[in-house]
Amino acid sequence: MRRIAALLAAILVSAGVAGCGGGGAEPGASREATLVLDFQPNAAHLGIYAALHLGLYEREGIEVGVREPSASTDAPKLLEAGRAEFAILDIHDLGIARQRGLDVVGVAPIVNRPLAAVIAADRDEVQRPRDLEGKTVGVTGLPSDDAVLDSVLRADGGDPAAVDRVTIGFQAVSALASGKVSAATGFWNAEGVTLRRMGTAIREFRVDDYGAPRYPELVLCTTSGLIRDNPGLVRSMVAGTERGYRLSVERPGQALGDLVEQNPGLDRADQAAELRALLRAHALDPGGFQPGALRAWGRWDVEHGILDSKPDLRAAFDRRFALPLPSA
Repeated sequence: MRRIAALLAAILVSAGVAGCGGGGAEPGASREATLVLDFQPNAAHLGIYAALHLGLYEREGIEVGVREPSASTDAPKLLEAGRAEFAILDIHDLGIARQRGLDVVGVAPIVNRPLAAVIAADRDEVQRPRDLEGKTVGVTGLPSDDAVLDSVLRADGGDPAAVDRVTIGFQAVSALASGKVSAATGFWNAEGVTLRRMGTAIREFRVDDYGAPRYPELVLCTTSGLIRDNPGLVRSMVAGTERGYRLSVERPGQALGDLVEQNPGLDRADQAAELRALLRAHALDPGGFQPGALRAWGRWDVEHGILDSKPDLRAAFDRRFALPLPSA
């Protein structure tokens, strides 16, 4: 309890200092920002809604509005068009957007480890990845799905060509529960949790346990133009968001309440189960970008065909805005 109180006190003090100086804003610079999520609000966005509820963005001197995307490809286009200042992107989507010439720059990790997995519906029949040879495996159709499946199989000595891949879109839960497929690609914090809550005896092969590096799955992004013209706004956005996540990890029950209160369509029990999975995996723990992890991610994405060439990491990620880790 003393640790939580000390953390909150430190946040309030630092926010007060930032407020006195305008958060590093340039004279006349905008202090309003729109943040586009990568998906519908869920437990992975916990820190954002905690920051909104606790007024952490306001204490940084900014007003943040959150928008849901209509499709996963919305956010890079909205950033490029200047219709949003910030967005949460899957790291693979960040790389693809830059490959297509879009001005997208990661400024802070949101979820600091991969969430992708191959999920088998019968844990007795499929005890290791290479047991999937000769079986039907569902994929959404996204390039990253094939990369995940290939990586998991190869890491266990399996042959990716020996599985029958079928495109099931985003219907992994129903396809696995009904026995339509033996396994499917999905997120262990979402589909994996849902299937377990339904009583399906799944087995889960997380991609960073099978060939992939420990890269950050979700990244807070903006544009190089905004970084150049209004670095104070970027600094304040990163600070408010990171502080929201730090407090969420310290007080997950309260942060869960903030998330559900601001998104009444969410089921609290479902989100609590997803949050427990994220916390057990330390996926929401604070910390900046790790250069080694980013280099390994770039190599992995090229090796598995997600990206055509090695990304320019210095241009794709700006590490200047992350807050220092709190002292123990």
